Amino acid sequence: MSNHPIIFDRALLKDRQRRAASLGAATFLIDRVADDMRDRLAAVLREFKLAADIGTPTDAVVAALADGGSVGTMIAMRPYAPEKQVAATVVADEEALPFAAQSLDLAVSALALQSVNDLPGVLIQIRRALKPDGLFLAAMLGGETLTELRESMFAAEAEQEGGASPRVAPFTEVRAAGTLLQRAGFALPVTDVDRVTVRYASPVELMNDLRRMGATNPLAERQRRPMRRATLQRALEIYAERFSGPDGRVRATFDILWLSGWAPHESQQQPLRPGSARTRLADVLGTRELPAGEKAGH
Repeated sequence: MSNHPIIFDRALLKDRQRRAASLGAATFLIDRVADDMRDRLAAVLREFKLAADIGTPTDAVVAALADGGSVGTMIAMRPYAPEKQVAATVVADEEALPFAAQSLDLAVSALALQSVNDLPGVLIQIRRALKPDGLFLAAMLGGETLTELRESMFAAEAEQEGGASPRVAPFTEVRAAGTLLQRAGFALPVTDVDRVTVRYASPVELMNDLRRMGATNPLAERQRRPMRRATLQRALEIYAERFSGPDGRVRATFDILWLSGWAPHESQQQPLRPGSARTRLADVLGTRELPAGEKAGH
């Protein structure tokens, strides 16, 4: 039994994703990610016979990769059964993957892994499910995502109520993501960030979009009562005061962390063994190598 902390209310998250789908989901971020994922995979000159899309809230990635030509059979793993299926679908949670060891050539995920409670454990499961030299490629929200909303909520609650409660989920930093890939056993890990700044007429429009993304507060330690009207109004005022442009529109930051890594295989490039270098660094730099303990100039 895992002893990782429970940060996210996973059952609530599923309910909110269902509600977002019924409201007409706001898909501009996930559509952007799906297009980028297709382009990134196009640069990998190989075929992936069996792939799994792990937890992506919509069919955007499945549809995008179907047009790419390098992916054969795609399995869509979803937290609940969708009303309409565009690929073979498995209902499962991201924290308990149903795939056999060394069964997948490719595992992808878009805007899902930021809300798992045990991200290191999920990455280990994905690596085990990949065949040797199989590829993992994912995008997740991280970094400074929604930093403006977090600051405004915190300031309003501190001012109006004398304290603050968690309102915006914590996000993984890009350096931490790279470390997690290494710890999970991936070879050749790579991480990078795509910062997307979205402009809204008001913070209320941002909140409506978050609701239609199924991305409103999923924290297990959230306040169960709604925010007081006066506190919410003050948060909206602070947001407009601190984060609006000359045209009066407010900005919202979304940092999309990209993670990729390969299941280890003997054919992959390996780091050199310590002491195997044939050229001294001092020769390359044109300097004199000093024995240990000797000071420069002596």
